[in-house]
Amino acid sequence: MVSSTCLLPSATLLTKWANQLSSQSSLSPRESTWQCVCFRKQKRKPKLYLIPSRHFLSTQVDSVSSLETSSKKLMIRATSGVSEVQRSTSSNNVNEMKEFEMELQELFNEVKALVKIGNERDAMELLRANYVAVKEEMDSGLKGIEQAAVLDIIALGYMAVGDLKPVAALLDMINKIVDHLTDSDPLLDSVLMHLGSMYSALGRFENAILAHQRAVRILENRYGKNNTLLITPLLGLAKSFGSDGKATKAIGVYERTVTILEWNRGSESEDLVVPLFSLGKLLLKEGKADEAELPFTRILNIYKKIYGEKDGRVGMAMCSLANAKCSKGDAGEAVDIYKNALRIIKESNYMAIDNSILENMRIDLAELLHFVGRGEEGRELLEECLLINERYKGKNHPSMATHLINLAASYSRSKNYVEAERLLRTCLNIMEEAVGSEDQSITFPMLNLAVTLSQLNRDEEAEKIALKVLRIRENAFGKDSLPVGEALDCLVSIQARLERDDGEILGLLKRVMTIQEKEFGSSAQELIVTLQKIIHFLEKLEMKDEKFKFRRRLALLRERYKQSLSL
Repeated sequence: MVSSTCLLPSATLLTKWANQLSSQSSLSPRESTWQCVCFRKQKRKPKLYLIPSRHFLSTQVDSVSSLETSSKKLMIRATSGVSEVQRSTSSNNVNEMKEFEMELQELFNEVKALVKIGNERDAMELLRANYVAVKEEMDSGLKGIEQAAVLDIIALGYMAVGDLKPVAALLDMINKIVDHLTDSDPLLDSVLMHLGSMYSALGRFENAILAHQRAVRILENRYGKNNTLLITPLLGLAKSFGSDGKATKAIGVYERTVTILEWNRGSESEDLVVPLFSLGKLLLKEGKADEAELPFTRILNIYKKIYGEKDGRVGMAMCSLANAKCSKGDAGEAVDIYKNALRIIKESNYMAIDNSILENMRIDLAELLHFVGRGEEGRELLEECLLINERYKGKNHPSMATHLINLAASYSRSKNYVEAERLLRTCLNIMEEAVGSEDQSITFPMLNLAVTLSQLNRDEEAEKIALKVLRIRENAFGKDSLPVGEALDCLVSIQARLERDDGEILGLLKRVMTIQEKEFGSSAQELIVTLQKIIHFLEKLEMKDEKFKFRRRLALLRERYKQSLSL
C-alpha cells in the first residue's frame, strides 16, 4: 500500500464553506464557492525522532531449572538488547542458576536466529515444544518461579515471531503464578518487567502498571531507591501510565528516573537522553510545550558537549527542540532551528541522503514552512524529496506517490491548480499500476484531484471522481466510517455547485452528521460546520420546524466552543 502521508489535507487548501454562508443568498450557485471542509479540524502535530543513545542497563532472566526437548535444551534468558549489568542471586545453587541462564539464552537466540532467516515455522515449533513441556510440569503441580520464567520466555519468543495470539493467555498464566510467589524469588523482578512490557504491548495497561510497580518495589527493597537497576522498570511504568491516560503520574516517574541517573551518572550523562526524550514527548502530547522545551534543550546540550556541535545527533536533538518551539508558538524560531538541524545532519553524513527518517524530516520542515507562510521554500524542499526519491527508487516507484501528493498540495495552496492536477494524475497512474484502480489507497489522491478539478470549475468531472471515491471507501471501510464521511463531505460541496437536488444533498449531509456523531461524539466541534450546512438546505427546502431543532443544537455547540472558534 502506498503511504498516504500528506503535507496538507486537501480541505485545508480551501476556504471553509461555512465562511460563505452569510453571503450565499446574494450569489448564484455557480458564483458561490461550495467548499469541502476538514472532517476534523487539523492541527500541526509535532513529529519527534528518537536520537540513538548509548544504552546503559539491561534486565536479565535467571532461573533454577531446565527442560530438554528432542535431546536439546530449550530454555532462554531474555535480555533487553542492551549492555549487561551483573546481579546477585539468592539461589543456593549458583552454578545451576548460571547453567540455566545459558540454556535460556540459547533458546532465545535460536528463536531470534530462525526469525531472522525467515524460518518462523521452526521457531514456532520450538516454542510449542517448550510450552508442552512446561504445561506437563504445571499439570503435575509445579507452579513456581521456574515455570513462570519458562512461560515468560515462550511469550517473548512469540512476540519475536510476531504471533501475538497466544501471548495474552501466556501472560495470564504467568500472572496467576507470580501472584502466589514471594518478592524474594530470584527471578521475579525480571519476569515482572517482561510481563509489564508485554501487557503494555497488548494494550492492557492496568496489568502492565501492576507488574512494573511490583518490580520496582522488589528492586527498591533489594538495592535501595536510587540504584540504576530501577531505571528499566521505572521507564516501563512511566510508559504504561502515559498510555493509560495517567499523564501526571507518568511525568512524575520520568522525573524520578532522571533524578536517579543524575545522582549516579551526573547531570550531563548520555544515559539521560532516553528518559528526557520520553518526558519531553509526553509533555508535548499533554499540551505543555513550555515545559517540554527544557528536556529537549538538555538533550541538545548533552550531545553538544559529548560529540561537538557538528555531530548528527546534535541535528536530531535540534529537530525535537524545533518541534517544541513550534508547539509553543515560536514557529519562526522553529524553522531556523530545523533548517540548521538538517544542514548538520547532511554535512555530518549521519544518515544516507535517501534515509526515510531524513526524508520525513524534510517533509516536516516543508509543512512548517507552509504553516508560517513561506510556501515557496517549503515547495523547494518537497521538490528535493521528489528528486531524491526518483533518483534512488525510480520515477514509477510507488513511494513517489507521497511526494507527488505533497507537492500537489503545495501548488494547490498557491492556487496553481493546473500543476496540482498534473501531479495528482501522475500520482494516480503510479498507484493504479501498483495496486489497481479499486484499492482504497488510491482514494486519497483521487479526492484531492476532485477538489482540484472543482477549483478549476470542472465540477462534473470532479463529481464522477468523488462518487468513485465514495463507492470504493464504502466497500473498504463500511458506509458509516470516517473515510466515507470525508468523501461525502467533498461530494456535497461539489453537488451544491452543480445545483443537484437539494433534498438528496440534505440526505448526504445527515449521513455526514451521523458519522461525525459516531466517531467524535454528539457534542463534537466537528459538527458545527455540518449543522450550518444542514440548516442552509432546510431553509432552501422551507422545512421550518426541523430547522428550529438544528438551530438550537448549533447555538449550544457555538457557545460551548466559543473560545476556540474565535482563534
